[in-house]
Amino acid sequence: MGQFKDYKILAVGLVFLVLLFCLMMPWSEPVVRWLPQPRPASKNISETINWDSLPQELSNMANLLYWPLTGGHRDHFLDSTSPRTSTYHLKGPAQANYTLGSNLEAILVARDHWGRPKAHGGDLFRAQLLGPELRAGVPGEVKDLENGTYLLSFPLLWAGWARVQVRLIHSSEAVGVLQRVWREKRATVDFRGYFRGTDGSEETVVCNVDPQSTGAKGPTCQYKDVVSGEIWFCAQPPTLPCNALVGHSSGSYLKVTTSHDEDLLAGNVTDQKLPSGVPPILVLRAARGNVSNLALPSRPPCHPGHLSPKPSGFYHQDRWHSTFCSSRSFPTVDSIRNCLAGRIVYMMGDSTLRQWWEYLRDTVPSLKPVDLHVTYQAGPLMAVETTQGTVLHWRAHSWPLRSRHTPVASLHSVARELHGLAGGPYTVVVLGMGAHFTTFPPSIFARRLAGIRAAVKALLDREPRTLVVIKLANTGYKSVYGSDWITLQVNRLLRAAFAGLRVAFVDAWEMTSSLDVPDSIHPKELIVRNEVELFLSFICPT
Repeated sequence: MGQFKDYKILAVGLVFLVLLFCLMMPWSEPVVRWLPQPRPASKNISETINWDSLPQELSNMANLLYWPLTGGHRDHFLDSTSPRTSTYHLKGPAQANYTLGSNLEAILVARDHWGRPKAHGGDLFRAQLLGPELRAGVPGEVKDLENGTYLLSFPLLWAGWARVQVRLIHSSEAVGVLQRVWREKRATVDFRGYFRGTDGSEETVVCNVDPQSTGAKGPTCQYKDVVSGEIWFCAQPPTLPCNALVGHSSGSYLKVTTSHDEDLLAGNVTDQKLPSGVPPILVLRAARGNVSNLALPSRPPCHPGHLSPKPSGFYHQDRWHSTFCSSRSFPTVDSIRNCLAGRIVYMMGDSTLRQWWEYLRDTVPSLKPVDLHVTYQAGPLMAVETTQGTVLHWRAHSWPLRSRHTPVASLHSVARELHGLAGGPYTVVVLGMGAHFTTFPPSIFARRLAGIRAAVKALLDREPRTLVVIKLANTGYKSVYGSDWITLQVNRLLRAAFAGLRVAFVDAWEMTSSLDVPDSIHPKELIVRNEVELFLSFICPT
C-alpha cells in the first residue's frame, strides 16, 4: 500500500510540473490565434451565429429562404419536370401590338416527362424578354402559384420587336436534391492546409469550416480571427504544431449525391429552353406625348440607400439602364480616369469581383498594376494611377476559398480589413462574395455576414462619407456544388444582411440573366463593363 501511495504522490507531482511548464512557456501569437484541442460533434453549426448582430429578416432563416414545396422525393426520373413537355402561353388574347411601358403576362404549365401537368410548384424557371436586333433584354418575374402553374410577367421597356424565352434551370425534384444537400451536409468540398516546421519538415492535412468536415480522428487545430471571430479548422498534423500552418489550397469535391440525384441534375434537363409558346410581339410608343424608345421615367442620381425595384434594370443597345437611378455611361478612358481621380478603392471578395479590377486595369492604360509577388487567385492585387492619385486594390475573402496553393498570411478576413480602414469621401469599398459559400449550409454564410455587417456599420458610423457597394452573386453554377438555386438564396442573405445600412447594390444576378448568352460564373466583358459602369455611377452620380 505504501508503494502505491508513493506512486500517486509522484504522479500528482509530475502533473503539477507539466502544468507549471505550460503556464511559463512564452507561446508566440500567430497572425490568426489558434487553439488545438479535440472537438465534440456539433449539434448544429448555426447555434454559434450571433443572430443579434443581424437584421431581423436574416435571423428568421426559415422565412427568408422560403421555397415552395417541391413534392417530396420521387423514385422515377420521368415523374420530374421536363423542359420539353412544359408549356407557356399568353395569359390574355394576343394583340397586334403592345404599348411601351405596359406589361406582358403569360401562364406556364409545368409538366413531367410523360406530359402530365404537375400538381405542385418548386421548379426554378428563368424567364426573359429579349430584343435581339436591339441587343436588348430584361428579366421576367416568375411567380410560383404552387400548383404546377406559374405566372410570368414582363415589363415592356423598349419600343420594337421582342420575344419571350423561358428556361428550366432546375426541376422541383432537382431543387429538392439541392435543398437536402445544402441544408443537411456540413460541406460538399474540403481544403488542404500546409504546415512547415522550423527544420523544413512539411505536413499536409485536411481543413474545413468545422472540425467534423476535416475528417480528423483526433484533435483539430482551431484558427480564430481576432477581429471577426471567424473560425477555421484543420486536422492536427502528426508531428508539427498548429502554429506551423503556412499554406492553403482547394482540396476535393465530396461525393454527396446518389445516381438518381445525378439524373435530376444532368445537363440534358438543366438550363434547357422550353418550346416557344408566345410569338414575337411588337411594342410601340404611345400615340402622343412620348418621343423616347425607352420606358424610363425621371430617376434620381445613383446614391447608396436606394431600394431597387424588380427588375432593377434592362439592356438596350448593349447598355444596362437602371430602373431606380440614372446610371451613367463611361464611354472613354478619360471619363473613367476622371471619375476615379483621388479615389482609393478596396475590392474584397471572389474572382467575379476581381473581374472588375481586371476590367479597369485593362481599360485604363495609365492604371499600372504593381507586382506584389503573391498568388494571383488570392491577391492582394494593386494598381496605381499616379497622375490622378487613384489606387485600386483587390483581395480575396478569407476561408473558405477555393484557390491554388497560397500563403495563409495573405488570407485576411473582410471584417479585419474593414476594421483597419479610416474611411472618408475618397474611400470606396466594394464587397462581392457568395460563390465560395455555395458548398456549405446557409448558416455558414450567415455567420460570415454577421461579422461583415458589423464591420460595415462601424465604418459608416465613424465616417459616413465612405461609399460601400455590395455586388450580388451572379448566375453561372449548375451543379450540386454551386447552383443558381443556391445562389438565389445567397443573394437573399446578402440583401437581408445589409438592410438598413446606407450601401449601394449592384444586382449582378439580373445583369447576368437578362441576355441570351451562355451562363458563366465569369461573365463576358459586355456584362462586366456594365457592372463596372453602374458601380462608377455611384462614385460619380452626375
